[in-house]
Amino acid sequence: MTFDEYQQQALKTAITYPDDLMDKTIWVMGVAGEAGEVVEKWKKIVAYKEGKITEDDRAELAKELGDVVWYVAVLAHSLGLSFDQIMQTNLSKLASRQTRGVTKGQGDNR
Repeated sequence: MTFDEYQQQALKTAITYPDDLMDKTIWVMGVAGEAGEVVEKWKKIVAYKEGKITEDDRAELAKELGDVVWYVAVLAHSLGLSFDQIMQTNLSKLASRQTRGVTKGQGDNR
């Protein structure tokens, strides 16, 4: 499955509202909320399980990561962005940083 194929499948489960700004706002908040759930699960692994990750932990993290990806895919579509193109652009950006030796540092445009 390509990223774009995933994006098209994700859209079939998206609930939309008459107000386009409302859609985008909910999806932006969804990205942050689901990413927060990943962080919360990770915190509990570190704080309460001495960093030992069980198969149940992996399964729960996979669910939350999937939710993050879903929200990103739907948000990207609402902005007219192809998920395949976003991923390719990101890999190109990271490869360029690696080639130029600027993978560490600050700033979006390094």
